[in-house]
Amino acid sequence: MSKRKAFLDSVDPERTEDFLNFIKLHKNGAEPFDLAEVLVELQKAEREELWAKLVQLLRHTIASCPTEHWNNGLDEDSGDEMEVEVPSDVKQAMSVIEGVTLVATVSIDSVQDNDTYTSLLQCAAMLNDIVNLLPASEVLLRQAVHWLFECWWGRGLQGKEELGWTVFIACLEDMVTLKKPLTQLQSGYKVREVLLSVDFESEEGQRATNVLLQCFLNVPLIKREEGKRFLAFLFGWDVNFIRMIHGTIKNQLQFFPKAVMADVAEIYFRAWKKASGTFLEEIESTCIQDLMQHAVLLHRNSPVLPKVRQILRYFHKQKFRQGIDEMLDKLYKPILWKALKAANAEVRANATLLLSEAFPLHDPSMSSDKIDEAVQKQLDTLFALLGDPQPLVRSTAVLAVCTILAKCWEVIPSTIITDFLKKLMTQLATDTSSPDVRCSVFTCIPLILENSMSHPLLEKLLPALKTSLHDTSEKVRVAFVDMLLKIKAARAAKFWKVCSMEHLLARLEVDAPSVSKRIVNLLFNSFFPVNQSEEVWCERCVTLIQMSPQAARKFYQYAYLYTAPTNIAKLMLMIRKCLNVCIQNSRDDPNETGSSNKENTSVLEDVLSVKDTLAMASLLEIVVILWRSIRKSLEHNEEAMQYTVVKFSSVLPDYLRVFQEERCTAPLILLASLLPPATVPTFSCGVLPRLKKLNPGCPVAHYSQIVECLCGWGQAGHIVELITDWLAEALPKTTNKEDTSRKVRIHETAEAKPDLGLDYLEYLLTKPRTRDSVLGLPLAQLKQLHKALADWKSALYSSLSESRSEVSVSTTETALRAFTMHGRLSVHLHHKHPEGRDFLVSLEHSGAWVMERVLPFLVAPDNDNSVSEQQVTVARRIVEICLSVYKDVVRVALGDEEFKGQVLELCSSVLLSEKGYVCIPLLLSVLTEVTQDSSHSAQGLDEQTSVIQAVIINIFQKVLEVLARRLRKDRDEGQELCDSSKGALSDFLLVAEEWGAVSAEVTSGIFSSLFAAVIVEISYTLQKLSHVEEVMSPESVADLPPLSSAILSVLLNSPPVTRSFLSEVSSSVDSEAIDNIVGLAAITHILAIASQTGKFKVELKGIAVSVQKQLQNHYSIMAEESLNVQRAIYESMVRTLNSILMP
Repeated sequence: MSKRKAFLDSVDPERTEDFLNFIKLHKNGAEPFDLAEVLVELQKAEREELWAKLVQLLRHTIASCPTEHWNNGLDEDSGDEMEVEVPSDVKQAMSVIEGVTLVATVSIDSVQDNDTYTSLLQCAAMLNDIVNLLPASEVLLRQAVHWLFECWWGRGLQGKEELGWTVFIACLEDMVTLKKPLTQLQSGYKVREVLLSVDFESEEGQRATNVLLQCFLNVPLIKREEGKRFLAFLFGWDVNFIRMIHGTIKNQLQFFPKAVMADVAEIYFRAWKKASGTFLEEIESTCIQDLMQHAVLLHRNSPVLPKVRQILRYFHKQKFRQGIDEMLDKLYKPILWKALKAANAEVRANATLLLSEAFPLHDPSMSSDKIDEAVQKQLDTLFALLGDPQPLVRSTAVLAVCTILAKCWEVIPSTIITDFLKKLMTQLATDTSSPDVRCSVFTCIPLILENSMSHPLLEKLLPALKTSLHDTSEKVRVAFVDMLLKIKAARAAKFWKVCSMEHLLARLEVDAPSVSKRIVNLLFNSFFPVNQSEEVWCERCVTLIQMSPQAARKFYQYAYLYTAPTNIAKLMLMIRKCLNVCIQNSRDDPNETGSSNKENTSVLEDVLSVKDTLAMASLLEIVVILWRSIRKSLEHNEEAMQYTVVKFSSVLPDYLRVFQEERCTAPLILLASLLPPATVPTFSCGVLPRLKKLNPGCPVAHYSQIVECLCGWGQAGHIVELITDWLAEALPKTTNKEDTSRKVRIHETAEAKPDLGLDYLEYLLTKPRTRDSVLGLPLAQLKQLHKALADWKSALYSSLSESRSEVSVSTTETALRAFTMHGRLSVHLHHKHPEGRDFLVSLEHSGAWVMERVLPFLVAPDNDNSVSEQQVTVARRIVEICLSVYKDVVRVALGDEEFKGQVLELCSSVLLSEKGYVCIPLLLSVLTEVTQDSSHSAQGLDEQTSVIQAVIINIFQKVLEVLARRLRKDRDEGQELCDSSKGALSDFLLVAEEWGAVSAEVTSGIFSSLFAAVIVEISYTLQKLSHVEEVMSPESVADLPPLSSAILSVLLNSPPVTRSFLSEVSSSVDSEAIDNIVGLAAITHILAIASQTGKFKVELKGIAVSVQKQLQNHYSIMAEESLNVQRAIYESMVRTLNSILMP
């Protein structure tokens, strides 16, 4: 029996094992059995018989193992699917179904035109019914069935729609769930036409809608070429579906990455290109025109606006394609021209930008005259927009004009181009009302430079802009230099003809780094031509020094940004060689030198001389600047570093001997600091003695280089030791006269200079590099310095307690500086060594010392001279120093809760002292820092934090009480104190208002104190009124009493603070805590002042209604016949409240 006959006989429910054996033989490539060959050899009747048997076999298999049994035991615990053993009958059924699917798939290619394949169709339909019921583990079988349906669709056989739909839906579901759905995408795209056979409103259509819309959210799908083709095809399913697609994409725009927007735009474009009839109209009106509308109306800071523009920009770039110009002109017409004349400036600016990108808008089907007229209208509109009253629109119009000129220079008439450029360069480039407009001119001119045809005209017009290099706005200067860089790169003109070298160097001397770096980039090839020899570099360097020494220093400060470190090192060595030649020439006989070395004479030898101090000093400074700029690179290249050190250390002694002028000494010391001390032993041994020889009060320039030199050598400890010794030796001793005289002799022998030592210490702690060197010293040595500074508190106390003749003013000043430096050093040491509280404790002890020893002297001077004016002044300075240090500690978050408690205790003690009010501005600043720090650390409010909050509120109440008391005793001094406290009070209230998010109690306590202070003062003022003519409603804060005027002027400067204050006013009024006519009048005064701002209308009306209700309780005042003060106050309140409620 032939295999063909045997195979046909095996397709029988009773011989499933034989059937499965044949399937295995087909799958086994080594066996000589191929189903495709067998089916080709079958006759028509045999093929139809085979297909009929397949139906019987499949029906019998399903009947013997119903679909209900296929997933038994698998649905109960999906997590254990792999561990559940599949029943043998289910395995057998799956194998048979797989075999039937395989035979049916192979049979599709063998179907002839005259074949009756009803049985094969019936078989495919049965598989279609059960494909979704297959066990989850049968992934390959499901894929095989889908492949069968896909092949069926490909042959175009009868019933393909139902089978193709199954494949389509399955592919869609996989596309939105799998990370790389390439295979599913390809299969779905093959059967995509089946979608057109399904009604959008049908149940199947609605089922597919959600899955199809999810495809538009799948970024990997959008980015693939196959995906874009598929998604563009979906626009052609149904008109209503287009709206759903567009809505889905719009909702997703803010989440799409910027890189995907070009793909989204391409999908829209492909859909538009393929559409026709109603579909085309729907895409144009619902999608494209809607995007145009959004591009005009969206806020400029909207994250969606740039993405909408990106989609439209894709269409604008397709203007060369047929139909695009006509479409853009038609869709923009009802939107753009209306938007260009809108009242809203942002709308006009958005429309201007769209016009520049879509320019020229015209319908190609119109006559040439009509097209010219349309283009001219657009150009006229742009010219008018350059004069728009809003700077935003003018800036955008500048960008639009430059964009259009860049891409359409060849077709725009020359007269119009000239008019545009003159408008830009003569008016907008000097627009005094807006630096943004001026900046936009210089930012956008480079766009025009991209068109080479613009260069001849621009070369003539650009020099008119040269003064813009000195614009008052830094960003304008940056844009101007960027424009010069573009001119240089495009070779449109000589940049020095646009702006002269003198102007550029003058700006380089003084401008900020953002501008200076760009000028250096612009001039780099002129003064550092890397493609020429080192001699030329040095010549250019000298030329630059002669033109502007300060500009030369700035130029070489940033030169490392634009060349390799190797070139910087070569220039340094070339300058060294040049200096050596100058020194040699100064020693030799000029006549002999000229005759013997005539051939080797360079240009520099004719220009430079050691007598030219300015040039020599500038060259030495430039060497230091260049070395510092490549210091890190040299440290990574040991060989280059060693070579450079050897070269300069060998000549430094000569330099020090020849260049004795002060201008040259400073860079030489800095140069020495870059060398190891062992390489310059003679010089290094004499550096510290130089510090010792300097006189107190000398300029910083005399010791700054020496200090930095020692720190660069790692010898900061010597300076610290010197300072410590001077402070210890100069400290006055409170002993008998004999001891005192002996101590004076020691001072004269040691020549202690504490003031100079404090100058050194201040410089060390101010500069980051030197500070790091000091703080890196052993802690024991730093503690000695710390103690020496602390010991000067005894001298401070002597200044307070002893008579003026016994303690000199200079000693007092020195003691005050030592006290200041003690605090600063304590802060740095605690930051460097935070493991303990030693240095915080030292600061706390200083505060305790101030409270115990200093505050008793912060009193008014007595007539009996028990406390002098000088003692009060010293006491005040000591308190201010301590408060300033405490403020800095809290500001940098170095103080713990215990320390903040000490700070608040000091603040409270200062307020309680007789003249503590003089420290109120500084005290408020300290309170601000404590409040700020506590608000940051009060996420979980503990008991200690709650105590600090209560103390802050209490101290603030005391501040207000002290201010009010001072105003009553001395109005002029109190007024001056209120004015000086406004800035600190404003900062404190801003922090207090922000704390409301963490602790509403603190904010309420602070603003209730403010409210009470204002009400009490205004009420007191109203009670003193004796004449009706004196009653009036205040028109400004100046009409209020001094304290209330200061408080309200601060409150009204910040809307959030004002709202918090008005909230406290509202709660106080609603609680009816104030029920007398004078108190209500005081509240009305507050409302009258707040209403002058034109803001807070809702809050003010709410409070006014409550006050008006309570005012009705005092209506009896109106019954009095004569007009008295209280009645006048009542009538004034009514008028004020009516003006607020009915403006």
